[in-house]
Amino acid sequence: MTSVRLPTDLEHKLAMIARKKRTSKTNVIREALEKLFTQEDTEQDSYALGEEYFGKYGSGDGSLSTTYKHKLKEKLNVKYHSH
Repeated sequence: MTSVRLPTDLEHKLAMIARKKRTSKTNVIREALEKLFTQEDTEQDSYALGEEYFGKYGSGDGSLSTTYKHKLKEKLNVKYHSH
């Protein structure tokens, strides 16, 4: 058995929901915890959610993440020194 102390505002909200559903506060808490546990079990991290898209629309150049500063300097030099 577990006991929980709730702040007054949560206690009032819990009581209102229990009255509205015509059930006990215990049942409302149980339902809420079951939903939370189900959500936690099915929730994926952001990497897992986007993994299939990583590199899908890439340029095919695997060095871009390490040479971007050099490439940017080249483009800026061409832009400002070509006149």
